[in-house]
Amino acid sequence: QVQLVESGGGLVQTGGSLRLSCAASGFSFSTYAMSWYRQAPGKERELVAYISSAGGVTNYADFVKGRFTIARDNSKNTVYLQMNSLKPEDTAVYYCYARNGIRRLDYWGQGTQVTVSS
Repeated sequence: QVQLVESGGGLVQTGGSLRLSCAASGFSFSTYAMSWYRQAPGKERELVAYISSAGGVTNYADFVKGRFTIARDNSKNTVYLQMNSLKPEDTAVYYCYARNGIRRLDYWGQGTQVTVSS
């Protein structure tokens, strides 16, 4: 069955770094664009970063530009989010999202908690 399993979250101090991973299985990973979303308590889920299926196109929310980097390894069916210079406002549950626009299929991971202490 389809699985997106995030890992790498945790507690870090302001200015620190974390690297999130999302391991995919049960679908043709290389044909799906991948994104990272986040949701803080009491707030709506928001897009953080996007990467196209082949990895040639990336986009970032303004609030993470220059600090976060999304990457993927299609040979490992994994997408990453390198997060540097973390701020307390980055505290949220981070979700991995896969979408195939042609087939109109999408999947969500279960999320991983990131907490940045001040």
